[in-house]
Amino acid sequence: QVQLVESGGDLVQPGGSLRLSCVVSGLTFSRYALSWHRQAPGKERELVATIPRGGGSTNYADSVKGRFIIARDDGKNTVSLQMNSLKPEDTAVYYCNAVSTYGPSYWGQGTQVTVSS
Repeated sequence: QVQLVESGGDLVQPGGSLRLSCVVSGLTFSRYALSWHRQAPGKERELVATIPRGGGSTNYADSVKGRFIIARDDGKNTVSLQMNSLKPEDTAVYYCNAVSTYGPSYWGQGTQVTVSS
């Protein structure tokens, strides 16, 4: 059974930082590209950051470029999202996703990030 479990969401003040983690089980982690997505109330889910198999070239939404960093640890089956200089518009439920080249896409249950003073 494939499971993706996110953690690390919290209430934080503008300008603050958070680190989200997603632990993946039930699949061969190293074969999967990983990504973080977010969904704010009343909005569609949007892609935040991606990291391919084997690490290497990462990609970010323009809205988070220079503030967020995605990383993977294949030894711990974990993908993280370091979020710095947080803004109120970063408030959303954050989801991790794992997808292989020819296989299905898997999602976690999400973790709430709220940026507010």
